[in-house]
Amino acid sequence: MENAKVTLQDTIENLLKNKRYATLRDILTTMNPVDIAAIFEELQNEKMPVLYRLLPKDIAADVFVEMEEDTQQFLIHSLSDTELKEVLDDMFLDDVVDMIEEMPANVVKRILRQSTPEDRKQINALLKFPEDSAGSIMTTELVILRPDMTAEEAIKRIRRTGVDKETIYTCYVADNLSKLRGIVTIKDLLLAEDDTKVSDMMDTNVISVNTYTDQEEVAAIIKKYDFLALPVVDTENRLVGIVTIDDAVDVMQEEATEDIQKMAAITPNTDKPYLKIGIFSTWLSRIPWLLLLMISATFTGMIISSFEDALAASVALAAFIPMLMDTGGNTGSQASVTVIRALSLKEIQFKDLIRVLWKEIRVAVLCGISLAAAAFAKILLVDMLLLGNADVTTMVAFVVCLTLAITVVVAKIIGCCLPMFAYKLGFDPAVMASPFITTIVDAVSLIVYFFIATNILQL
Repeated sequence: MENAKVTLQDTIENLLKNKRYATLRDILTTMNPVDIAAIFEELQNEKMPVLYRLLPKDIAADVFVEMEEDTQQFLIHSLSDTELKEVLDDMFLDDVVDMIEEMPANVVKRILRQSTPEDRKQINALLKFPEDSAGSIMTTELVILRPDMTAEEAIKRIRRTGVDKETIYTCYVADNLSKLRGIVTIKDLLLAEDDTKVSDMMDTNVISVNTYTDQEEVAAIIKKYDFLALPVVDTENRLVGIVTIDDAVDVMQEEATEDIQKMAAITPNTDKPYLKIGIFSTWLSRIPWLLLLMISATFTGMIISSFEDALAASVALAAFIPMLMDTGGNTGSQASVTVIRALSLKEIQFKDLIRVLWKEIRVAVLCGISLAAAAFAKILLVDMLLLGNADVTTMVAFVVCLTLAITVVVAKIIGCCLPMFAYKLGFDPAVMASPFITTIVDAVSLIVYFFIATNILQL
């Protein structure tokens, strides 16, 4: 597949070089807009405007939407006002808004100048909604029917107005005050008798969201009910737009990427692909957490320093510190990642804390016993018999394994509780993931280790 892409890319570039534009146009008309946009990302800048002008008008706007921000910006500067206006006229408003949000001010001004007054008014209205809200990702281009219309009248309206709408498969029914009354599908209209009223066939049990609903919740609703689109209403239940499934998928990907970055102790700061993020931006997104975690890790050093006498009395104890810390951190990370994922999927809520805690404790006990038994066998066979380490005694092995079992239980408790408390307080649970929990568990495991060792070994 990769070889096929390279061959196609080479073919496009050779045709451009030899100015065989008719052949190029024939090839482009058979391709999907997403694949065409991918070709643009590999082209040299000076070749982009030539190739873009070869695209048929009916797919040029679709290709433009699929391009990366840098490519879009370059083309905007390269296109004439007339060409830019043609592109904008064929784009859906929500796509225009998404593009504007990523562009510099001078480009935004040019885009708005080439938009119609009506589109400009709607674009400005959409831009006023809070970021990550339903209003910021919705489109106002939808088919609205009236309850007193007949099926025949509704179909005529769809034919007349549906050509520039984002979706016509689900139509929304609103009264003269624009209040949402129901929904009806194109299938219902086509199969109904011509004189059947829309009010008699519409579904009045409509699930909708407010313009200020968080976009993650919107995407979750679309996923839960398998909607192609979800109506958006204002505070007075007036229909103002819809969120389509393609936007919901983008939100899911964006939120998943953001959670992954937070769980890896990286500050989310861009939607750009990895290779297009600058070195300074990457450094800036990573260094704050690294500094915080480095400073917090000094507590681990302080704990070890405070037990120097115990370590001096039994040097063998120091050899097992990395194993205890790593096992505790890994155990806590397992619990935290599982709970964070369950919270994001709405499988659990804060009220389930006791049930989650009880489950994780039982799992931790089983894991702790298994790991302690394996560690005890390893110490006896490897450290004592094979290596013949005189400092490692049966009591040292017992201390290490007991600490390991307790550390696993404590780590599981911390790993499941911290994300749930963060969720309850309104923070993103993903922040309470691997690095943060590992640092806490490291400190706890050392305290437990030296407490047990000093009391059992009488250090």
